[in-house]
Order: sequence, then C-alpha cells, then structure tokens
Amino acid sequence: MTTKQAALHTGYGETTTAQEVIGNTRLDGKVAIVTGGYVGVGLETTRALAGAGATVIVPARTPEKARAALSGMARVELETIELSDPASVDAFADRFLASGRPLHILINNAGVMAIPFARTPGGFELQFATNHLGHFQLTARLWPALLQAKGARVVALTSRGHAFASVDLEDPSFERRPYDKWRAYGQSKSANALFALALDARGESRGVRAFSVHPGAVATELARSIPEEELRALRAANPRNFKMPPAGAATSVWCATSPMLDGMGGVYCEDVDIGEPVPADSKETRGVRPWIMDRDLADRLWTKSEGWTGVGFKG
Repeated sequence: MTTKQAALHTGYGETTTAQEVIGNTRLDGKVAIVTGGYVGVGLETTRALAGAGATVIVPARTPEKARAALSGMARVELETIELSDPASVDAFADRFLASGRPLHILINNAGVMAIPFARTPGGFELQFATNHLGHFQLTARLWPALLQAKGARVVALTSRGHAFASVDLEDPSFERRPYDKWRAYGQSKSANALFALALDARGESRGVRAFSVHPGAVATELARSIPEEELRALRAANPRNFKMPPAGAATSVWCATSPMLDGMGGVYCEDVDIGEPVPADSKETRGVRPWIMDRDLADRLWTKSEGWTGVGFKG
C-alpha cells in the first residue's frame, strides 16, 4: 500500500508532547533501540517508550554522559556506538543480535548538524557518514531482528533542513564542490527521508514499516557547533517555531507507536501528523520538498548506500 503524503488531521499539533501522544498505550514486551537516546529529543523519546513498558536500548557515543542522563530510568540498557565508524556499528549490531531478541522499534535519532568540514577514515563527509550511512548500516545489520518482531517500525529523524539540499549522488562528500555546512546537513537529512521511503517499500511485505520525522526546531545540543551569533540570528528569524524536547519527541513516538499509522508507511511526518507537499522553492518552514518523495532517487541512493557501506538487507 502506498501511503499518501497528506495530513490525517490527527488533532495533535506542534505543542503536543511525547507523553500526550503515548497516553495510556502499553508497550510491555516490546524492544526498542533509540540512537542518541540520552540527550534532547532522544532522551524524551527514551523516557516515553520506557515509561510505557518497553525495553529501550540506547547506544551512545559518550557512555559516561549517557549513564548520568539515564540514571534511575527503568528498562533502559546503555550501549556504545560511533555511527561514523563502521566497525563500531557492526560491533553493536552483533551484540544485539547475539541476545536473540526481536526489535520492534528502531529510532535512528542521533546526528550532527552544520559542523566544520571533516571526513571519516573511509573518506566520507562526516555529516553524511554519521546521519545517513551509519544509520543505513545499522538498520541493515539489525534487519533480522526487525523481521523477527513480525511487525516493526523504523523511524528516521530528518529535518526541515532537507529543504537546503537534495542528495548529490555523484559527490556526496564534497570532493568536487566547495563545502557548505548547511548544504551538507540538508543533504544528510534528505538522505534520511529518502532512506525511510525506500526502506518502507522493501519492508512492507515483511511487516516492517518506516517513517521519516521532522521533530521541529528544538533547542538542543545538536546546535553545539554553530556560533552563538548565528544561533541568535536563527532564533530571530523563527521566534515562534522553537520547541522544547518533550514536544520535539512527540512525532517520533507517534510514528513508532500510534495505531493511527497501522498499515501505513514511507511518509514524512511533522507536528504529530503526516506532512504535506510544498513546492521546491517554498519559503515555508513546514512541508515536504519534492525530492524526498522521489522514489527513483530513493532507490538510487539505496543502491549507492549498499555500495558505500558494503552491507545489504538479508533475510
């Protein structure tokens, strides 16, 4: 079933919180993984899922910081991962698969934004490597556990930053064009949305549905690389559009758990609803640009990503 990129008019909105979304829903016996689930939007996502009874595994880049943030939270397991390091991604996936558990919810939440130019040892631009390639590899390696759940959901965190750029399949790492930190960020966020689109098409018949989520403009540590004067300018340009983390986590939790989305997938969601298409040159802060709904582009990115990471979806 192809889900239409059109609002459901859920009755929720930009101020709805993750706790309001999950309400009295129980997730007892469910297993979730939330990358970066120890800070900002990720922490609130972990809190909501664990509070509803799910076991939540939080693979963290900085375990000491994560341990402090998650202290005292029931049903939360701390793990380690560095998404830009393929060996670290494989090691985490191997440890999880060895547990023999199904994976009902995978929320690819972690990311970096607008950082100075850097490459991984493998030669990939760091935002693209962390935000897209690391999560592509992680999802591929966890595919058997997602299938084992017999009804899983994958949530890919994108951003309204997808409006800054589509994906340059021929030069994703800025080898032949000048580096621009915002175009690089936009490219990685477009890649996240395209990945969800392609994953849903491949997973639907196997019981795995995927969604991309714009959490909203949330004041979190994601912006730590942006100079203060630049942040002030961004806030001045969007005085009413900044959310607190509990509202930022709401759409992720909705996509991961809501029965409203049963039988659906492959769509970009924001403000606890399915987002609506806007023109490529739209000045709106909301809405879905045409290139992240392009199934041909999603398939070509998928094929390239298999080659770049050396992993495929098996089983």
